[in-house]
Amino acid sequence: MAAFFGALAVILGAFGAHGLEGKISPQHIETWKTANQYHFYHTLALLFLSTFSRAKTASIRVSFIAFIIGLLFFSGSLYLLSIREITGFGNPAILGPITPLGGLAFIVGWAALFVAALKNKS
Repeated sequence: MAAFFGALAVILGAFGAHGLEGKISPQHIETWKTANQYHFYHTLALLFLSTFSRAKTASIRVSFIAFIIGLLFFSGSLYLLSIREITGFGNPAILGPITPLGGLAFIVGWAALFVAALKNKS
């Protein structure tokens, strides 16, 4: 999953830098960049979680699932909101509330990772 999301982050980052310039507003470019930054951060977190594969605890599983949900909801909604003016797709009334749910999922993922670290300290 980390490899998939990592490749996707590179593709979407390049698309935002080269394919969207001049097509969407500077504000929406910044929103795209924010989506891409969080996409990369949490891809690295997923990669880090893969090192815990030998310690498949409930907390690690919660963290993994929460990071995936966060990527889809937070970064995904920001990507869609960024390109709304050229695609016409994505109702802000629906996507707007999804973004903070993705942020909450990120927080849950980090909290679950913290719990896993506390439970598995040597």
